[in-house]
Amino acid sequence: MSPRRTAPNSRGRVGVAIPAAGSGVRMGGVRKVFLELAGRPVLEHALEAFLAEERVVSVVIALAPDDAASPPDWLTSLDPRIVVVAGGDTRSQSVRAAIAALPDDLDVIAVHDAARPLVEWALVVRCVDLALGGVGAVAGCPAVDTMKVVDVDGAVLDTPDRATLWHAHTPQVFPAAALRAAYEAVTGEGTDDAALVERCDPNLKVMMVDGGPGNLKVTRLVDLPLAEALLARRPRNGP
Repeated sequence: MSPRRTAPNSRGRVGVAIPAAGSGVRMGGVRKVFLELAGRPVLEHALEAFLAEERVVSVVIALAPDDAASPPDWLTSLDPRIVVVAGGDTRSQSVRAAIAALPDDLDVIAVHDAARPLVEWALVVRCVDLALGGVGAVAGCPAVDTMKVVDVDGAVLDTPDRATLWHAHTPQVFPAAALRAAYEAVTGEGTDDAALVERCDPNLKVMMVDGGPGNLKVTRLVDLPLAEALLARRPRNGP
């Protein structure tokens, strides 16, 4: 694990919510966060950049209830800041469970999908710094393909200007009060935390932060070899 680092002349208390309770249907029923990537679990890779950041005071991981009842030893011994809770049937339910278990006195909260093991420390720092300034920060990258809007049958309805479109990744980092309010006020489900914040507080500015296309989400088994190749080519995950 990388030593803890922080950005110079920067302060703040950061909490991290990690939804990791997915059923692994697209992985053939295997929990993808426990699959090995370059000899370590996907989840451990996903945690590395956050555990290397001194401003992170708490990391709550929402696992499937069976896994939360008996989490793996490597996870519980990884860092004293880690807490494991039982997640829900959906991503939003798991994020809510993780947020509820975070300390009350946080300045910002980051949400990061456990299935994104290639997140870099520098990207975490940029998002946290923005959120400490009072705005939301969403990691992502600009769309490079032509995008289509279609109906339920796949018929094209519109071709939006891709210059205005981004792919939204995680981490997504917000002032703690804004994120807590969004998850309390909005009862619907979503795959994007920013969408809930935008619905709850349309006056809060949310910025996209370009983390490049390498912040891959491991969704299917074929993603693992690609993730390993990207991991082998990048420098150590730290400053």
